[in-house]
Amino acid sequence: MSEEMYLIDNNVLSHLSLAQRASEFFRTQCRLPSEVLHEAKGYPDTEVLKEVEYRTTASVLGHLRTVMATVPENDTALVNLYANKGSADPMLVACALDAMQETESLLFGPTCVIVSNDKAVRVKAAELGVESCTR
Repeated sequence: MSEEMYLIDNNVLSHLSLAQRASEFFRTQCRLPSEVLHEAKGYPDTEVLKEVEYRTTASVLGHLRTVMATVPENDTALVNLYANKGSADPMLVACALDAMQETESLLFGPTCVIVSNDKAVRVKAAELGVESCTR
């Protein structure tokens, strides 16, 4: 049977209690992209959160290039660097694509799901064939 791996956005992480973030479920089935972890650096349980990091690798950066190639130059919904908004958002999608590629040869590999309250992230995820949901 297939399990889920949840890639958590900071806008969802901030709504989870310390107990929820320390739970067995969170530790085994949730991952935080490195960029989300960077956004969460002021959290009191940062050391616990580091244990579930989905690290930025060369492969993830390759997928980031794929994601960014689909974003029109004038589109600021997904990322707006001038406003310092959304730097982790394309990384969430890139990490999901990376995880999906790693498990594509498995008959019953885990399903990768992005959990974000950001509509632009969920729209981009759907466009690239990644499941998503809100908190």
